[in-house]
Amino acid sequence: MSAQTDPADLPGVTKEQEPSPAAARVPGPRGGTGGPGGARSARGSSEGKTLNVFSHGVLVIWGLLVTMPLLWAVVSSFKDDTEIFGSPWGLPSVLHFDNWSRAWDKANMGQYFLNSVIVVGGSLIGTMLLGAMAAYVLARFDFPGNRFLYFLFVGGMGFPVILALVPLFFVMKNMALLDTYHGLILVYIAYSLPFTVFFLSGFFKTLPTSVAEAALIDGASHTRTFFQVMLPMAKPGLISVGIFNFLGQWNQYLLPTVLNVGDPDKKMLTQGLVALAVSQGYKGDWSGLFAGLTIAMLPVLAAYIIFQRQVVAGLTAGALK
Repeated sequence: MSAQTDPADLPGVTKEQEPSPAAARVPGPRGGTGGPGGARSARGSSEGKTLNVFSHGVLVIWGLLVTMPLLWAVVSSFKDDTEIFGSPWGLPSVLHFDNWSRAWDKANMGQYFLNSVIVVGGSLIGTMLLGAMAAYVLARFDFPGNRFLYFLFVGGMGFPVILALVPLFFVMKNMALLDTYHGLILVYIAYSLPFTVFFLSGFFKTLPTSVAEAALIDGASHTRTFFQVMLPMAKPGLISVGIFNFLGQWNQYLLPTVLNVGDPDKKMLTQGLVALAVSQGYKGDWSGLFAGLTIAMLPVLAAYIIFQRQVVAGLTAGALK
């Protein structure tokens, strides 16, 4: 009997499984037992770390470029005019809350803020309701002209609004809709529908068909299936497109400037902010101007901070299956 046992004689070990002596003697990186693959792995890891540091650095720089002007405007809204020009990057010695009250009352920003809330709130509800229904039909039902209607909505995204301002003004004038809340709400809905239908139609296609079929088998109508089954499932997409529509409608300046020309009490917040900038430029009340600017941007920041997770979830919902 031999003193050494051949590995091939052990039960469950074949010749193919025997370790090669040459392979066993090949040293890997840092004393390991790997080959060229180990070196490539270490080099790839080093490159990945470098790329990671570079990308994080770019994100930090981009974040500073975005947040610093906002923070500077908010801090300046609590200063007086002397501190704004004397120490523009310093903190206010005393918080001047009267800047906000002066911009809200004397500059009529409170009335403009209320007008924007009424118009944007009504148009956002109408846009989401009509856009969701149109997108659901185009995404889930096959009928003649389906693709034509879909591409008609998509084509509306590429139509410049400035080309429609003159005919839109005369149409609104003939219908007695100038300087009215409901007239501006209808225009905002028409302005936002193409993107809403385009976004939600792709989102509705990712929802499971079996759920809608089960609801129909249980006796639910198409209307009930849409409102009670499919619409709650599309909540991430609805929140995402709702945030985008809110940003676009709240910051809209061109349409209200053209359609609100007679009644100064019906101006939107963007119009009032421009009027405040022009008037304060002559009066020198820069602290009131920064306070009005902060009032205008606070709702947008609050909406994004509250719904940021839903926005990301809605944008990435259809990316992976």
